[in-house]
Amino acid sequence: MKYYSHLTTAIQLLQAYKGEQPFGHYIKQYFNANKKYGSKDRKHISQLCYACFRLGKALPELSIEEKILHGTERLQHPADIFPFRDELSAGIDHEAFCRSFLVQPDLFLRLRPGRERVVKTKLQAAGIPFEERTPSCLALPNASRADAVVDMDKEAVIQDYSSQRVGELMPPAKHILDACAASGGKSILAYDLLKPEQLTVSDIRKSIMANLEKRFARAGIKNYRSIVTDLATSTAALHNKQFDLVIADVPCTGSGTWSRTPEQLYYFEGSEIERYSKLQKKIVNNLIPHVKPGGYLLYVTCSVFRKENEEVVEFVKGKLERMEVLKGYDLKADTMFAALIASPAAYVY
Repeated sequence: MKYYSHLTTAIQLLQAYKGEQPFGHYIKQYFNANKKYGSKDRKHISQLCYACFRLGKALPELSIEEKILHGTERLQHPADIFPFRDELSAGIDHEAFCRSFLVQPDLFLRLRPGRERVVKTKLQAAGIPFEERTPSCLALPNASRADAVVDMDKEAVIQDYSSQRVGELMPPAKHILDACAASGGKSILAYDLLKPEQLTVSDIRKSIMANLEKRFARAGIKNYRSIVTDLATSTAALHNKQFDLVIADVPCTGSGTWSRTPEQLYYFEGSEIERYSKLQKKIVNNLIPHVKPGGYLLYVTCSVFRKENEEVVEFVKGKLERMEVLKGYDLKADTMFAALIASPAAYVY
């Protein structure tokens, strides 16, 4: 009987939701306003909703109830989930990528230097299971409350496996700009790997930068400069300063992370790919003059689309040192793209 009550609630939630905010926020607000649901009720209703979203674009002729059933029992053909096959970056296995939408990704921790043993000991003592992907990368079940036992940002950083692998492309650098820093994960990664003399971070969102500064305080990072600016419009806030390494983890569709937020695919329109590609080229072109002669641009996206990845790299003049699709779809991780370009040159319009 309770299953049908949960199903009815899930259908009502999906009918009312329009994709204007992350579904996780939306359903949390609903449960906060409806206290009658216990933790098991909330978990089951959420699972039913996400079962529908995980179908992506497949089976559009079905009702919401039928989609929930198919998503729960995984009866659909995986290749129908993601219909943008022709837009994918080279080397991505379309069917494997589609299958990844049916599996909840893991939670990944990057253990900070010198803290590896203490973090593993804490997790074991708390009975929190984990797999060691590398000596400094642990994979945990997605719902793990690692933050209850681990001192986050000081001892470990919550960071997807593929995002951690971006560090493989980071060259030695004394002066670094993390141009689209967001929550600061790659800034902390660069700090741990490269030990820069000076770190500059920027983002267009003031609230994000405020959160980043709190993370830096917990992480023990003090020698840095933070800037709130729109780099697609102007880089005047950088005052003509140049850097050995400019990290441009640019705004993108986020398509490589959609197995975590499948509602994003459910509501995605293909026209967004071109819009993001144009924005990325503007940002990169504005940043190139801030790369020192002989320096590097590290271009990063969490997208699987060629127009956001290889096409933007082709737009940049310079020596391509390395370019890689960081495939996470078979590893319960995100899929990302990274390219390291030496001595990039600005495009002349």
